[in-house]
Amino acid sequence: MKRPKLAGVFLFAGCLLAYLMFVKHHYSSSSSSSSSNRLPPLPHHHRPGSDRTADDGRSFQYGIMFDAGSTGTRIHVFKFQMEDREAPKLAHETFRAIQPGLSAYADDPLKCAEGILELLEVAKSSVPPPLWTSTPLVLKATAGLRLLPGEKAHHLLDRVRALFLESPFLSRDDSVSIMDGTDEGISAWITVNFLIGGLRGPDSPTVGMLDLGGGSTQITFSPQDELQTTEVYLKSFQMFKNTHTVYTHSYLGLGLMSARLSILGGVASPPLGGSTELVSPCLAPEYWGSWEHDDIIYTVRGQKAGEPVYEACLTKVEKILYRKVTAALEAAEVDFYAFSYYYDRAADLGVIEETQGGTIRVSDYMDAAKRVCSGPSVSRLQNPFLCLDLVYISVLLQQLGFPPHKQFKLARTIHQVETSWALGATFHYIESLKTH
Repeated sequence: MKRPKLAGVFLFAGCLLAYLMFVKHHYSSSSSSSSSNRLPPLPHHHRPGSDRTADDGRSFQYGIMFDAGSTGTRIHVFKFQMEDREAPKLAHETFRAIQPGLSAYADDPLKCAEGILELLEVAKSSVPPPLWTSTPLVLKATAGLRLLPGEKAHHLLDRVRALFLESPFLSRDDSVSIMDGTDEGISAWITVNFLIGGLRGPDSPTVGMLDLGGGSTQITFSPQDELQTTEVYLKSFQMFKNTHTVYTHSYLGLGLMSARLSILGGVASPPLGGSTELVSPCLAPEYWGSWEHDDIIYTVRGQKAGEPVYEACLTKVEKILYRKVTAALEAAEVDFYAFSYYYDRAADLGVIEETQGGTIRVSDYMDAAKRVCSGPSVSRLQNPFLCLDLVYISVLLQQLGFPPHKQFKLARTIHQVETSWALGATFHYIESLKTH
């Protein structure tokens, strides 16, 4: 009885195996036939950081920008909605900032790792994991590292570069660098004009950009007649399938804090044991106080009463700026946005609302300088350097080529997006990837 039962089992198993072989052969043939008419998929790196959603077909692209400034390091994770025939749209921005800045680790570069890794975790949580390897990761350092001795700056950047290479994101040799003033100006110009819709086509009108930082100041605009502009300051670049030519000039050392030091009679690095007392006609005669700049605490005081403060300060500022600024005559005919200390001092005066921005004329700065410098002694709540700062801004704008009636728009954000260089630099870097 056992042998017939065993034979039945083998017979059943043989039939089942034959059936499975038939099904497999049939499926393979039909699959091969249907796939023969399909093109192979594009490689994943065809569009850096791109993602096409399954529900509505929209395409997104990501970019990560580290802004390594003098007081802190900030990360911007941008998500762009890509358009086939138009400039992309900013769909979302993730922002996080930490302190201190990278330059604080100049004597021990290894200690900067903790903060960089913390910000990389922000990037990981903001970008979908399948896109990590194709999302560009960039760090650009500004004033803080520009002022460090070359060797210390290089050691810091090498440490960051190593951390970036260990991350899952797209990082190249040029992903970590010190940004020069010209690039900073162009990137801020791209940001502003992207946000107002000025880069959507070759005929889209653009605006100029004025930025007054602590260590440097920039002017960037698209000239109406390139032939009249000094050629050395013209820069051309590709953006969103169009070529843009801008006049851009960065003045290192003419930012408001650096200029204030010069006007007060100080030097960037006083010798050890040297005097840190500064006396200036731009301060009220009876004023005495302290001022910290680049980790040095200065004692500052006004001169004895004599020549009117405004006239004495104007003479001093004009002497400091003599032959240091190039007037851009075409700029007077271009609409401009102004940022940073231009904005802050206008807010101090009450010309604009602190959070909303507004407009201001060159003559407003000039009139305010005369009023503040010639007014009563400064109170404890008032900025003792307001007279100096306003005189400096009014003279600087005129030497840049702006007449007293010229009006500027002041804004910290446009459509709730910060008007910094980070967005423009991200676009610029993504464009550079397309050429490699």
